[in-house]
Amino acid sequence: METSERTQSGCVRRSPSAGASSLSRVTVLGVQIVNASRQEAIDQLEQPLQQDLAATRPVYIVNAHTLNLASESQTYREILNSGHVVFADGTGARWAARLRGVRLKANLVGTDLVPAFFRTTSGRGYRYFLLGANHETIHRAAETSRRMFPGWQLAGFHHGYVQDEIGAAKVIDAINAAHPHVLLVGMGNPLQEQWIHRHRASLQVPVSIGVGGLFDHWGGNLQRAPVWVRRHGLEWTQLLLQQPHKSRRYLLGIPKFLLRMVACLPRERHLSSHG
Repeated sequence: METSERTQSGCVRRSPSAGASSLSRVTVLGVQIVNASRQEAIDQLEQPLQQDLAATRPVYIVNAHTLNLASESQTYREILNSGHVVFADGTGARWAARLRGVRLKANLVGTDLVPAFFRTTSGRGYRYFLLGANHETIHRAAETSRRMFPGWQLAGFHHGYVQDEIGAAKVIDAINAAHPHVLLVGMGNPLQEQWIHRHRASLQVPVSIGVGGLFDHWGGNLQRAPVWVRRHGLEWTQLLLQQPHKSRRYLLGIPKFLLRMVACLPRERHLSSHG
């Protein structure tokens, strides 16, 4: 994994290598994002499921908040760039990519991408495991996913409070014993990416995906915004209304991201590949 150096503005001097992908990429605040349509993203997710892999392939989905964290932490940025693939979620990432001369093919929001992936690959004998949220939420999310995706088999689920190594080892043993093809990890940023990265060599699962608040949606804690709100890139307002404790993330984080997005533009224009 190639390292990078962050300047005071949060930009990088050298772009780290991203996961293997034939798709073009755009660099935003030091993170290499794959420019994929929804179907191309689904193909990227399914590809490792058909291979005999010794370690899991991490898949990360970044938004403005994630990119802010990556700008502030070289270690976290390198974790993201070491993944199999990084997808973009949200208006902020699309704006940043467009300023860098790349028009992203799709807005790959995890709450839409994962269900689309499951439905497209239904009936192919795949199994999945859910890891994240609290006891009650993950139980509800598991039952919801079982109803929504009858063409996949729920291999198991576990709450996300497994940060200590003893607890993590037990959970990993349970995951490996269940033989899932896909592990969905919903611990929030940056914990879920750090957890996947720290244990990627031990996870005998072809693909591990960081899914953020997906289990809160499946568990009934959050409601999706109307379609017209999502189409206008304003879903964050719906989330803010339902999660006022995250107001700093949106009200302070969005202006911070916009400033960084522009500050890093001269350095990152030439880092973006166009296939």
